[in-house]
Amino acid sequence: MPHPWIAKRSAAFDSSGIRKVFDLAATMANPINLSIGQPDFPVPEEIQEAAIAAIRGGKNSYSVTQGIAELREALQARVDAEYGHDDRRVAIISGTSGGLVLATLAMIDPGDEVIILDPYFVMYPALVKMAGGTCVFVDTYPDFRLPLEKIEAAITPRTKLILLNSPANPTGAVASANEVAALARLAEEKNVALLSDEIYRLFCYDAPFASPAATNPQTIVIDGFSKSHAMTGWRLGFVHGPAAIVNEMMKLQQYTFVCAPQPAQWAALAALETDMSAQIADYHRRRDLLLEGLAGRFELAAPGGAFYAFPRAPWGTGTEFVRRAIQNELLIIPGNIFSAADTHFRISYAADTATLERGIEVLQRLADEGE
Repeated sequence: MPHPWIAKRSAAFDSSGIRKVFDLAATMANPINLSIGQPDFPVPEEIQEAAIAAIRGGKNSYSVTQGIAELREALQARVDAEYGHDDRRVAIISGTSGGLVLATLAMIDPGDEVIILDPYFVMYPALVKMAGGTCVFVDTYPDFRLPLEKIEAAITPRTKLILLNSPANPTGAVASANEVAALARLAEEKNVALLSDEIYRLFCYDAPFASPAATNPQTIVIDGFSKSHAMTGWRLGFVHGPAAIVNEMMKLQQYTFVCAPQPAQWAALAALETDMSAQIADYHRRRDLLLEGLAGRFELAAPGGAFYAFPRAPWGTGTEFVRRAIQNELLIIPGNIFSAADTHFRISYAADTATLERGIEVLQRLADEGE
């Protein structure tokens, strides 16, 4: 029985299964950890130094809710140069997860429907439920492409929002420019909000990144520095979109996060000038190493971005296969944490090459057990 003081909105969902795997990793002596969805490279030195200088320079108080002017202006200039929209405002948020919370609370009323592509980032259904909305899941198996006909068929008079994540967690799928543009036009035609979670936009290996904001000026974009610059613990992101939506998000930020951490905002100015191409190229090589290691044993839609792969379990359910992997010291995530289906599992190749090679060896051995 839940505690009588716990609100129904909290009881509507469980704690993240990913966090449970993280907790398990802390108890193991030498795990092969391919579960963690964060970069393994260090925050670049120049960004670290900018944060230290901000702290020592006394920039430790609250900033204005929407973020320091210097960072907002730098980001606004980049956004304006890319999109050229008259009504596209930038604001600083406390991580992309914080931005998703604010956007959901600002836009979703009880009874509103939100279209979520399955598989999905674990936060999406929980946030919709937290706001009292209804999740409408659209299956993207087996190739995880954008199923535009299915999405259109899922739209009803109650549809308020479509959530897009490309490059995607957990699949690594990258929607093509044509697919993204078609989805953007569909949302505009149906007068449905479109939120684009672009936290992995730098991690595109086979084709350039495409944002629906290029086609649909009403698109709300959530982005940040956590994945691109290994700043996951700094809780710094940004949003850009129509001023009416961003203003509402900032009103809610006043009463929740207050502001993003000020020293991290000053460090982000250095991050904007830091070349991350070497790190991205390294992850591209790791992606290729993983694909080569799994070839012939696993059914896998080749991931075009992010740092995840989402293979089908070669035998049993995804949960059964993951349980066997953990018995072999390999930490991966069962696919049913991200999906209504329990057929796949997630690998994060945000790990050093030696760890990745150890993991591939275990996966190959486990796949052969089913023969």
